[in-house]
Amino acid sequence: MMSNQAMQRSSASETTVDARLAQYISGAVDRDLPAEVERKTRMHLLDTLVAIVSGRFLVPGAVAYRIGAAFGGPPEATLIGSDQRVGAVSAALANGMAAHADETDDSHARGRFHPGCAVVPAAIAVAERERATGAELLRAIALGYDVGARSTIALGYDSPKSTRFSTHTIGGLFGAAAAAGALMRLSPAETEALLSVTTQQVSGLPYWNRDPDHIEKAFDFGGSGARSGVSAALMVRLGMTAPDQPLTAARGYLDAYAENPTPEALIDGLGETYEILAASLKKWTVGSPIQSVLDALEALTAANAFHWREVRDVHLQLPSNRVHVVDNRDIPSICVQHLAALMLVRGTVSFRDSHDDALMRDPDILALRGRIRVTPSDALAAALPERQSIVELELSDGRTLRHHAKAVRGTPDNPMTVDDLRKKSVEILDRALAGGAQALCDICLDGGDFAVADLLSACRTAD
Repeated sequence: MMSNQAMQRSSASETTVDARLAQYISGAVDRDLPAEVERKTRMHLLDTLVAIVSGRFLVPGAVAYRIGAAFGGPPEATLIGSDQRVGAVSAALANGMAAHADETDDSHARGRFHPGCAVVPAAIAVAERERATGAELLRAIALGYDVGARSTIALGYDSPKSTRFSTHTIGGLFGAAAAAGALMRLSPAETEALLSVTTQQVSGLPYWNRDPDHIEKAFDFGGSGARSGVSAALMVRLGMTAPDQPLTAARGYLDAYAENPTPEALIDGLGETYEILAASLKKWTVGSPIQSVLDALEALTAANAFHWREVRDVHLQLPSNRVHVVDNRDIPSICVQHLAALMLVRGTVSFRDSHDDALMRDPDILALRGRIRVTPSDALAAALPERQSIVELELSDGRTLRHHAKAVRGTPDNPMTVDDLRKKSVEILDRALAGGAQALCDICLDGGDFAVADLLSACRTAD
């Protein structure tokens, strides 16, 4: 519990941005979500569970589960997909890393982070520990997206290239901490202390894009924030106190990390503008900057009859502020040249194929990859909606085909439907869940309340 002195101090500063944010977080799990927000939250819960269950079989996920098992702790929360239970902090870490073991998970363009892989594992781990209801879990997840996105938007970075710190790590941390604190029902005064303990754990540098194995990147995007957010909430629950106004006062969060700080952005629209509605699901299980390229190639192949062997030249124009993330990477799911060639040769890009290292050595794919040029475009970097691309194909019969993909499938400007998400989930998970993927979809998407234990039981894999 908070000391009387700390409670009096927080009460005296109830009108500060920090205190108003703490007040909102504290009561979040008791506030009903608008129907549209609840539906979208259910979709992102399912999407993240799909990422965790599939990711645990990839190298970063396997490493994460070994770490979670070794860190152990009391049997409070599940290593999702298994029947092993560990401490909530260990589970949040492992499940968070598994959620970003590949490029299946969601993203938030304006917040410049992947919310699901940090917020959802933290919320589930604490929901298990606190025996929360399914409705409370959904409210905590939506809250995590709200706070995580606002925490990075308030930093005022002009461009991904100008960021000195990793917004992907920061947004996930604040989102996870908010979700965990709300589910622990911390008081407003305790929640302001939670924000302080969270601020002191802010870390992460954007050299994650040089990670050759996607293991530390999985930690940076998912595991780090999930672990530290749950830890911060538990520390406050156990009596941790802290200075007030950790976000906006001198030498605080914005003072240390912001480029163009906007303190009011931390609370603007809370309870009215739900950031989960601005989050994107991925149609393609590949890196975010590649989504529009595959959308464009799908449109071109659907509208024009040609064989991939007729393709003489492929010109990809990508936003100049994102092309470095996907240009000639060694990992198949984030290499734009490889995935464009794969799409043309096979007609689609499945989850299995996008994670098949052997296909990066396939003679046909390599031959076509050699004809692919990538050009950074400042105009596309400035274009809205974000992450557009232009694809041009030159064919041996003299035709030139061109498609400008503007609104990426799965983004708020071109959203996936519930049926789209079911199809994606079943395609990824049907083998791992021995044909039971539809049951998991039903729990998440059918609209009724659910027990968290039943949700996790449906994720138990066939291994």
